Amino acid sequence: MAQVAAYAAPSARAPLGPHTIQRRDPGPHDVQIEILFCGVCHSDIHQVRAEWGDAIFPMVPGHEIVGRVTKVGTSVSKFVVGDLAGIGCFVDSCLVCDPCKRDLEQFCQKGAAFSYNGTEMDRKTPTYGGYSTQIVASERFTLKVPAGLDLAAAAPLLCAGITTYSPLRQWNCKPGDRVGVVGLGGLGHMAVKLAASMGAEVTMLSTSRSKEADARRLGAHAFELTSDPKALKSLAGRFDLLIDTIAADHDLNTYLGLLRTEGAMVIVGVPPAPAAVAAMSLIYGNKKLTGSMIGGIAQTQEMLDYCAAKKITSDVEVIPVQKINEAYERMIKSDVRYRFVIDLESLKR
Repeated sequence: MAQVAAYAAPSARAPLGPHTIQRRDPGPHDVQIEILFCGVCHSDIHQVRAEWGDAIFPMVPGHEIVGRVTKVGTSVSKFVVGDLAGIGCFVDSCLVCDPCKRDLEQFCQKGAAFSYNGTEMDRKTPTYGGYSTQIVASERFTLKVPAGLDLAAAAPLLCAGITTYSPLRQWNCKPGDRVGVVGLGGLGHMAVKLAASMGAEVTMLSTSRSKEADARRLGAHAFELTSDPKALKSLAGRFDLLIDTIAADHDLNTYLGLLRTEGAMVIVGVPPAPAAVAAMSLIYGNKKLTGSMIGGIAQTQEMLDYCAAKKITSDVEVIPVQKINEAYERMIKSDVRYRFVIDLESLKR
């Protein structure tokens, strides 16, 4: 076992601070990774504040991890020492249930082992995330980070990237499709970039006119202010696909009215309260309201390779780990464009 420097929340709503965790020695199928950068996801805040139910403390957050392989197990074939590698939202699953066999390990029927605030598949050993200097994981759940990507800007691809790439692939986003992205934040800015890269006609739907210039810079072809009733009326029946990234309460029926016949609205944001949906919002037009949660390992690797080929990364603000509590407060105020990323060299200092 190795003693590893980390930043942890000691209890719900307590500030994060320096902490030491134990990482196992690599087994035959494991890789050891020196963590270079870790993205900061809004779900980190929810979990360290125990807003999503059960939480395991001390908690070391972080599931947007990129680094360099420093050691490999005797049976590892996918990586060699020195390779760039990534860890996303989960680090293991049963591999034998139906979802696992279909490369949907995130939906493992026995419960995937998430990268932090969870346990290994033994249901005893706590998992710790990327606000640390090192991680050990099975090569089966470790991603190859393509050369040429800016590593800090690539880190959020492991969550924000795959969260928006997956529904675009599921709904066969293609040239000529009309795609609306609801909300411009960490998820929304990736949805705009990815949908535009796939040839879609992308419209940013936002409540804030101040975000129009950024939306167009990111690749949006149009911008519409959803607080304007006239704008909403003009958009009725327009979109093939809507990617809803909003994490605050909002009226889904309004947006369902913007779909064309047989269009789909995919929810990837997580509002705090259940939403009311009128039956006729779906029935009239055979419209679909669905959700999407990250992707399996194979699709996440596909996404990384796609982003490398298209030269797509996240817009990031790199911070030292010592500023994480300040970063959380800024995230709550939407004061980041569009993802904080921790430089883990700061933890070594």
